Amino acid sequence: MTVYFIGAGPGAADLITVRGARTLARCRVCLYAGSLVPRELLAECPPDARLVDTARLNLDQITDELVAAHRAGEDVARLHSGDPSVFSAVAEQMRRLDAHGVPYEVIPGVPAFAAAAAALGRELTVPTVGQTVVLTRVAQQATPMPDGEDLATLGRSRALIVLHLAARYVDRVVAELLPHYGPDCPAAVVARASRPDELVLRGTLGDIADRVKEAGVVRTAVIMVGRTLGAEQFRDSHLYSARRERP
Repeated sequence: MTVYFIGAGPGAADLITVRGARTLARCRVCLYAGSLVPRELLAECPPDARLVDTARLNLDQITDELVAAHRAGEDVARLHSGDPSVFSAVAEQMRRLDAHGVPYEVIPGVPAFAAAAAALGRELTVPTVGQTVVLTRVAQQATPMPDGEDLATLGRSRALIVLHLAARYVDRVVAELLPHYGPDCPAAVVARASRPDELVLRGTLGDIADRVKEAGVVRTAVIMVGRTLGAEQFRDSHLYSARRERP
């Protein structure tokens, strides 16, 4: 049988993909990431499905659940928030499943940064302003960042920086990016993107830390810093240009 790593999306239950919902509906075992996954999605599981909250489980315990279900002949939905390709801790689960010979498939989901961009009403790549998006985090009470991936280094590109899992350390983020972006660079924080209690904070790199602290945002938030967030005067893209040759 197969383990399906399903991206549940950023928070709103209806942002799961059609494929994700259909797969969830036929898996008789579902391991889900606690408070990070909308409870409404669990209603998509079969009525007699075994539901396992992994919030208090370690990697070995999660692996044991996945392997046991496979050996019992059950397909398993492993429901993760956002998209499994970014900050999901899926890689080590895959490695364990490979060692046990358990097949798996990945079903992508809407990532938090995409939901945050939607909340801001912004395209993150704007012609002549910015065409690069850096997805990263900070190392604080978590796995250390590899050499060369610290904010001070990444900030030299002046590309749009998107930080996950960093709202609690917003002062540090600002301090490391200020030398490269300047205090007037547009910045935004979106907490609980796509959820009913979504919160959008807009400002500049010079004042965003104060806005975050005043709002009491410490988790489930995305920080964005870059010129594309405030772009107004820019050239239209070549994609729809009247001068472009079309077949």
